[in-house]
Amino acid sequence: MERGPEDQFSDAEVAVHLEKLSGWTYTPESHSITKTYTRKNFLDAAAFIQEAANIAEKQDHHPDVLLHQYKLLTFTLSTHSAGGVTQNDIDLAEALDKAAA
Repeated sequence: MERGPEDQFSDAEVAVHLEKLSGWTYTPESHSITKTYTRKNFLDAAAFIQEAANIAEKQDHHPDVLLHQYKLLTFTLSTHSAGGVTQNDIDLAEALDKAAA
């Protein structure tokens, strides 16, 4: 779903949503939420990127992802068209957590 500036959550609203998510943090300066997942090894990390890509494509909401230290994946979510965090980001964060479990 396309989101605009009117859909952007306030800092307080983001905090309420993050109470329901484990390990996600909010960075007000970049208007984004971030989480780092630790995978078993490099191949497992690469496979999770592909799984995340499939989830993101289905939701039509695409995260920034960084693979570092061979098995760490950091996802950063923000709705660019809205200029910050929206329900799209919360939905994707929930889906990523479910997939990572």
